[in-house]
Amino acid sequence: MGKFSRILEPGLNLLLPVIDRVRYVQSLKEIAIDIPQQSAITLDNVTLNIDGVLYLKVVDPYRASYGVEDPEFAITQLAQTTMRSELGKIALDSVFKERESLNIAIVDAINKASGAWGIVCLRYEIRDIRLPQRVHEAMQMQVEAERKKRAAVLESEGIREADINVAEGKRRARILASEAEKMELINKAQGEANATLAKAEAKAKALSRIASSLGQPVGGNAASFMVAEQYVQAFKSLAKEGNTIILPANTGDVTSSVVQAMAIYKNLAQPVKTTQIEDTDQSTDSLAEYMSDDEDRKDFTDAPQRQT
Repeated sequence: MGKFSRILEPGLNLLLPVIDRVRYVQSLKEIAIDIPQQSAITLDNVTLNIDGVLYLKVVDPYRASYGVEDPEFAITQLAQTTMRSELGKIALDSVFKERESLNIAIVDAINKASGAWGIVCLRYEIRDIRLPQRVHEAMQMQVEAERKKRAAVLESEGIREADINVAEGKRRARILASEAEKMELINKAQGEANATLAKAEAKAKALSRIASSLGQPVGGNAASFMVAEQYVQAFKSLAKEGNTIILPANTGDVTSSVVQAMAIYKNLAQPVKTTQIEDTDQSTDSLAEYMSDDEDRKDFTDAPQRQT
């Protein structure tokens, strides 16, 4: 009779005609409410047009029925005022960067006031943000400038990396070239050393064979032939160069030159004869006898000669 009686739970419920009447019916499902577009001013005095979607649920049918006259209208107005209040706390750039945190802040603010209505706000989503034309153009210019800056930085970094790579390549090429030149010089020196050693060994073997051959009966003839051949080759080499050379008078006489060379060779080839003094006393006696004989020869020389 004009006052609250009970809450009808799901299932079979009996009502007395004329006496009992269902006054409110509340849905316990999650409800999505469209929040209309509205203007808001950010912390840096930029006017935005923003709208969103609010998701809520009735948790207490009694409070939702008797705590507020129109729950949907009340929650919509609360969402709009809360959204304007939260946007006024942040700058324009933060609206786009901190969109998720802005939604959470709006939900917390709505739940503080909607608890007495038996309604819980589950989440709030910002759907669209519209900027003034001038602000939009300024942001576009800023974005383009930032992109150009990043492009210039990337280009400069690319040039720097390319220069570094080129310099590193040149440095490695020089190192490799110097190492190759070093190895070439080492190999060349080793080759020359081996060649010199081989020539020396070959010459030593040749001299050894020549020495052994000279000891044979026909060694002298072979030596004469070699000396004559080298003599002719020497004059042949001198004739190829434009030098002034003083030659002996008998240069054209090859035979005499060969004979002289062989005489020098024989003198060098003869062993040196040495005598040893075995006894000091014997040597002294021999020396005395030699001196006595020498005095006799001197007296004989000083004596007057007979003239005939």
